[in-house]
Amino acid sequence: MEKKQLNIGLVGLGVVGSSVAKILKNNQELIAARTGCNILIKKAVIRDASKVRGEFDFPITNNVEEILEDENIDIIVELAGGVEEPFKIAKKALKKSKAFVTANKAMLAYHRYELEQIAGNLPIGFEASVAGGIPIIKALRDGLGANHILSIYGIINGTCNYILTKMKNEGVEYQEVLKEAQELGYAESDPSFDVEGFDCVHKLLILASIAYGINAKPEDVLTQGITEITQEDITFAKEFGYHLKLLGIAKKNGEEVELRVHPTLIPQDAMIGKVDGVMNAISVVGDSVGETLYYGAGAGGDATASAVISDIIEIARTKSSPMLGFKNSIEKNLHLKPFLQINSAYYLRVLVLDKPGVLAQIATILGEEEISINTCLQSPSKLKNHSTLLLSTHTCTESKIRNALEKIHNLEVTQAKPVMIRIEKP
Repeated sequence: MEKKQLNIGLVGLGVVGSSVAKILKNNQELIAARTGCNILIKKAVIRDASKVRGEFDFPITNNVEEILEDENIDIIVELAGGVEEPFKIAKKALKKSKAFVTANKAMLAYHRYELEQIAGNLPIGFEASVAGGIPIIKALRDGLGANHILSIYGIINGTCNYILTKMKNEGVEYQEVLKEAQELGYAESDPSFDVEGFDCVHKLLILASIAYGINAKPEDVLTQGITEITQEDITFAKEFGYHLKLLGIAKKNGEEVELRVHPTLIPQDAMIGKVDGVMNAISVVGDSVGETLYYGAGAGGDATASAVISDIIEIARTKSSPMLGFKNSIEKNLHLKPFLQINSAYYLRVLVLDKPGVLAQIATILGEEEISINTCLQSPSKLKNHSTLLLSTHTCTESKIRNALEKIHNLEVTQAKPVMIRIEKP
């Protein structure tokens, strides 16, 4: 795209879209100096023109066809959200030989490989789809391109990291912190997409595609959110030298790739464990470079817009990397490791009747499944004649721990469904 001016058709003019417009205008000279051309928004599309906030120096329409059919528009930037409608827009844009930039992680989680095939040599930018302003896509695709990626551990949802940080620092329970997060705008009125782990899954799939070239869908990923976390779990973590984080994890061993999202106990000396509040961080281990850590704002209008514009700049410079990092994949036989074959150490929280022999019953069940106990802590319960057992195990398979949990749940002394958290050492 060797032009003196690049015209953008912007789909979506919310928080991120407005920030894109603001930065392109305020930093116009800087961006022109970096690219050698002027980059201007020619027209924006929104669903409801009455909801436009602020004043803009470009026309606004509710008809997306106006920008798709405009031969003078070079790049379509999609910031509207959703899955199927943005996918239709992306396909039409590419078929019209327009470059495409998006921050839409949900759409990419389902349709990234289809878009790559449709695009051919046309550039697609999606830096803003994972971890906001952190340039993790370019780091994985280009900066670490010489490495076999051994593992990825990511704090990639600021809402969950904020909640777990407040629970750790202030000793308050999940529901109280969630309410505060909603009041501050960190959590939606319906927070399930974040707190149940689905947002992390979409982002993890994008990273795994670039790291491994593996095509998986959200429903293929082991997923567990943070809604069951209590102060007892936080206490155990502190007592035994762990941080508790919601992590997106990708690991490769031979021809198997693990993909999972769940609350995780990690050692307090792990670099990623020190990341608190709404911030994001991603640890990537390459076979040549070792561990690298990427830290920054994972959301917010300006941070995400910064990533969007980085893609526009890359396109303006006529540089075009393969969308998902591989011109020809060398690992044709990679496949997801089945959930039940995953190996991990585990933490268990079990509410039981406070009576002799209870721990022995639980230890017997764990022994039957060839699971050995590493640590044990008994915590008083607010319920009369009850106590909470907090246990950690040595490494075992997911299938064995699930079998043991079912048996423990069925004991007469067990008073609630046991809670399990995996333990990792990044």
